[in-house]
Amino acid sequence: MTSVALIFPQLLQRQLVADALTGLWGYTTHEFCFYPDLGDKSSPLGSDYDVVIVELDSDPEYALELVEAICANGASTVMVYSSLVQPEMLVRCMRAGAREFLTPPISSTVIAEALVRATARSSASRSVSKTAGKAMVFIGAKGGSGVTTVACNFAVALAQECAESNQSVLLIDLTLPLGDVALQLGIAPQYSTADALEEAHRLDSNFLSRLLTKHKSGLSVLAASDKYIEIDPSSKAVEQLLLVARQNFDYVVVDAGSHLGATGHALVDDGAGVYLVTQVGIPDLRNANRIVSELLSKSGTKVQVVLNRYTPRSLVIDEENITKALTMPARWKIPNDEASARSAQNTAVPLVLKDSPVSRVIREMVRETHGTAEKTEKKKRFSLFG
Repeated sequence: MTSVALIFPQLLQRQLVADALTGLWGYTTHEFCFYPDLGDKSSPLGSDYDVVIVELDSDPEYALELVEAICANGASTVMVYSSLVQPEMLVRCMRAGAREFLTPPISSTVIAEALVRATARSSASRSVSKTAGKAMVFIGAKGGSGVTTVACNFAVALAQECAESNQSVLLIDLTLPLGDVALQLGIAPQYSTADALEEAHRLDSNFLSRLLTKHKSGLSVLAASDKYIEIDPSSKAVEQLLLVARQNFDYVVVDAGSHLGATGHALVDDGAGVYLVTQVGIPDLRNANRIVSELLSKSGTKVQVVLNRYTPRSLVIDEENITKALTMPARWKIPNDEASARSAQNTAVPLVLKDSPVSRVIREMVRETHGTAEKTEKKKRFSLFG
């Protein structure tokens, strides 16, 4: 039996929800006609109930404190009930930990579906996690290296590549406090990376799924906020975000911006693949050298250097000295194509959605990551030799 607690100071609203629960098989209901004291651990704030439904309208501020306190205990699934639907309140309830927002008129069907979802989440949290997905972190050697452009186009191309195999791809914008992923992809997300990191203590599969925005390519996106938000996430919060993301997606692409810092270290400590995006210039190569040295000191970290906006004929530094500066050969060279880049920027259409020298290189990067490059090569050989 699933136990449900109703915390409803308003008698009429409580009766309506109780009536909707009447006759549902597998549930026991306990009614509270008052908001319990936050210090009373014997109340629904404890772990005696599987589901707790809290009415907001009597005292929204105190009700939200109750929701947060119950969620902090982690044992119950919390839902809220209100006759008023306000976007700001929806966001606050989500941040407090509520899983469902119920509004009148309430029916047995609506509440039954909400309870089924709660039961499913509870079962999922007890089940063994699936194999962690593959993480790919894009880091820029310095500002203006084009790391966001490369990461966005890589993620879109990877989502298209994974469509046939029904694999999922997530792009996370960790260029804080301001990031350009949403702008480059032409999406307008309601929630952001800041929401995930600020609530990392309760970040799970369900919570993460509510923060994401879908791109038309099939790519899921956790974008940075479109407003300036002062946020200095802990390495623990970043690790939790990556952990939950990898548990729910086959591939996780991260735009880590142009600095390593504590955030970057939290990402690469887990043995993720790293693409270091740089241009051919003395400041860029100097920074790239330092980052490569730091990354290679991490056990299990695979680093691939990407030379962006690469124009061989106008190079002041030759190939030999580039390799010497990087301490390793550049794995990828993305040509400079200002016309295509300008068009993509003005239209918010990713470069990889059109054929160009840039898109061909990025798609080759994706095929190597996805393991389809080797298959393509084998098909070519088979065709040549019959």
